[in-house]
Amino acid sequence: MAYGPPPSPGYGQQQNYGQQQGWQQPPPRTSPMPQSPMPQHPGPVSHDDKSWALMAYLGQFLVGAVAPVVVFFGKGRSPFVRRHAAQGLNMGLAAIAVWAVFGLLSLLLEALIWVPLGFTAAVMFFLVYAARSANRGEFRQVPAFVAWPLLKSGR
Repeated sequence: MAYGPPPSPGYGQQQNYGQQQGWQQPPPRTSPMPQSPMPQHPGPVSHDDKSWALMAYLGQFLVGAVAPVVVFFGKGRSPFVRRHAAQGLNMGLAAIAVWAVFGLLSLLLEALIWVPLGFTAAVMFFLVYAARSANRGEFRQVPAFVAWPLLKSGR
């Protein structure tokens, strides 16, 4: 294998400018890419859709899981808004379930109260993470340990 620049034509050899000579790159390989089960979003996203998707997350800081329910059933005609509302609702329902279970278990063992507090911190972090992507018109999947896949976006 030789290293360095491609060879130039020698004395008396004719240069063919219409054809590539010497160092050609092989044609790019086309391998089948695995397709994601759900597309990122079907087309351009309106500002109204971005605002409603954003409220599915940020509304949880004020009214809990009620905000994504309102967005899911009220403005869920857009697939973009519906996906964000479903993910926000899954996060809210997971937080309610963790607080209910570990709140009762903490009556038996007080140290278990740190589990829902840590889970709430993780949920708040991922609420902001997902809200930022919704505001940009994107969809970012939140890890399944935070947003339990209870509700599918459908359609």
